[in-house]
Amino acid sequence: MSTAPDHRRMSRHEYLAFERASETKHEFLENEVFAMAGASRRHALVLGNLFASLHGQLRDRKCEVYPNDMRVRVSSTGLYTYPDVVIACDDPKFEDKEVDTLLTPTVLIEVLSDSTKNYDRGDKWKHYRQIQSLQHYLLVAQDAMEIEQYSRQDDGNWLYSDHRPDHDVVIQSVGCRLKWDEVYARVEFEAPKSEQPK
Repeated sequence: MSTAPDHRRMSRHEYLAFERASETKHEFLENEVFAMAGASRRHALVLGNLFASLHGQLRDRKCEVYPNDMRVRVSSTGLYTYPDVVIACDDPKFEDKEVDTLLTPTVLIEVLSDSTKNYDRGDKWKHYRQIQSLQHYLLVAQDAMEIEQYSRQDDGNWLYSDHRPDHDVVIQSVGCRLKWDEVYARVEFEAPKSEQPK
């Protein structure tokens, strides 16, 4: 999904009231609202596949998995955003009694698109790694079979792994495995330009 400035400025409480009444989703940072655009077919397929796989694996565990409608707040920086897939474990904490803004994600997953991949790898990741409960951050490509993973180590540092489809991707903190044929089921990739018929 892509974001664009909405040119509206408001307080955090005004944003939450506005967002809860809105039919579209918006990110919020430093009193500024950012509209979120819709997703492509491939993006939606990958997101749905990820959610289905993780939901099945976590059904009997003390974790909840949410698709991209669960708002997450990075408490230390003030960012409100909607990750593509969120896993929360062990009594998740929410901002208020509305229970629609999660404070304690364990795993965050973003499906990359051309318009947001730099943001997801850069500024958004700077925000996400401030979340004390976060153990894994995954970046899942939609135009190739590739998954990047950041995993929090015991010393607080993050280990980066660039996965290719020769083995399952393990999300250790929640005991889940992502199988490539499940993540990319029904996803069709464009042939490289050199291979396209003339």
